[in-house]
Amino acid sequence: MFSKNSIIGVIGSGAMGSGIAQVAASAGHSVIIYDNNEKALEKAQQQLTKSLNGLVEKNKITAEKKEAILKAIQFIHKLPDLATCDLVIEAIVENLEIKKTVFADLENILAKQAVIASNTSSLSITALGAAVKNPGHFIGIHFFNPATLMPLVEIIPGIATNSEVVDACKSLIDSWGKTTVMAKDTPGFIVNRVARPFYSEALRIYEEGLADIATIDWAMKDIGGFRMGPFELMDLIGHDVNYVVTETVWKQFYFDPKFKPALAQKRLLEGGFLGKKSGSGFYDYRGGALKPEAVKDEILGKMIVNRILCMLINEAADALYYQIASAEDIDLAMTKGVNYPKGLLKWADELGLAHVANTLKSLHDFYEEDRYRLSPLIKKHRVSGNGFYHV
Repeated sequence: MFSKNSIIGVIGSGAMGSGIAQVAASAGHSVIIYDNNEKALEKAQQQLTKSLNGLVEKNKITAEKKEAILKAIQFIHKLPDLATCDLVIEAIVENLEIKKTVFADLENILAKQAVIASNTSSLSITALGAAVKNPGHFIGIHFFNPATLMPLVEIIPGIATNSEVVDACKSLIDSWGKTTVMAKDTPGFIVNRVARPFYSEALRIYEEGLADIATIDWAMKDIGGFRMGPFELMDLIGHDVNYVVTETVWKQFYFDPKFKPALAQKRLLEGGFLGKKSGSGFYDYRGGALKPEAVKDEILGKMIVNRILCMLINEAADALYYQIASAEDIDLAMTKGVNYPKGLLKWADELGLAHVANTLKSLHDFYEEDRYRLSPLIKKHRVSGNGFYHV
């Protein structure tokens, strides 16, 4: 279905759209970026040139490669100019109705055999695909930011997506040097579902006053081995993005308390404290601001890590139980998509499922909240004595 000669279209010239375009062009494709905002297109073109110049300076690519990539990418502001594309990947605002309108207009422009894909991180692929007359050629292809650096891409078929389209898209993205995982069309797919407790349980610990943000971040990095603490990461992502994903997943799961957003983060969003992009969030990034000191209490730190980690493992187990993805793809997604130090299901086997179960039971007994209910799969494996990777 696709080849080196396939023309790739990208809708949206923001950081994600431009990154996807750079990846496709670097793999040898002709690429067309569409944005209805001409100033945004100019900015994207300037930023792309700057990014490629930086790669040349670092000897990551040659000057000839840079010129080839720039030559391969065309910037347009009229949707009909995408007519020659074989695959179009949408990367615009996370709004169901806006996306559906774009897809309906796009289908009338493209050839019948062309494929339309969404880079959505939390909206239903099936719901988006309902906007087109041929949903068999509609699919989710979810890159992670920055698309040029992050290796993971989630491939998400909708209910109506043709199997040959799924196989062709997976092969194509694999040929771009990315690591692909297959995910069922459920809220958050793999990463944005399984990762929720990394933020939500850290926020819960903070809201309860058990530890401050600096201490929680220190524990997760120095004891847990994570590259960033949850509050640092939320500030980096931006609360206008991270909170909205949390709220979207929560609503789509019919307000399941496992995914309930935190008021502490909502208040930051309401006040415009979006994190690094605005100068302050959980931390103050303005010039001269002092970073708070962590309380480096090892007992407290181990409690923090254990509580958050067991919640993460529980969510990964539920994702496997409900057949969102295979155990291998779930672990691959979390290590390649959000840089976790280990796959969560392998980590569970190392810790022992009895330990995970006892931790969740203690939390459930204390709080009497459904938020801490144990995954049926952990119960099943604990009884049988099996792990996720050994029998």
